[in-house]
Amino acid sequence: MDRAMSRGSVSIEVAVLAPAFVAMMVLGGVAGRTAVASAGLEAAAHDAARAASISRDATTARREAREAARRQLDWRGVSCSGAPQVTFRGSVDGQSTSFNRAFTSDVGQNAAVTVEIACTVSYADIKLPALTMPNGQRIIASFTSPLDRYRSRG
Repeated sequence: MDRAMSRGSVSIEVAVLAPAFVAMMVLGGVAGRTAVASAGLEAAAHDAARAASISRDATTARREAREAARRQLDWRGVSCSGAPQVTFRGSVDGQSTSFNRAFTSDVGQNAAVTVEIACTVSYADIKLPALTMPNGQRIIASFTSPLDRYRSRG
């Protein structure tokens, strides 16, 4: 190919490939934000379930679990669209039951509590004129922690 015919071909290649490159970078940002938020929610669910399981009654357990989750999410810099939704469940002797029932089970019975945290991660601050971003993605994480079999419960 002679030089006259190839003039401007690099400019055309850059003009064609630049939007694709920018879109890939934005996609990487979205994937990264989702991964960080998912890891943060897993850690928050773990801390919340642990805080609940060392409490002596369901009311205190709910309060301590919410506080532990909030601290972990703040520490990790995870920001949700709205407040994270926290759900509490329990089990006694392997059978699913209410959170309150787990705390009123008899000493010596196997009981556990599960804390589930749901959060919608926002992508509103990621803007690209040619690309419409989704409002956010809902992420859910849960963790189960056993209650001490030989500790009094209330």
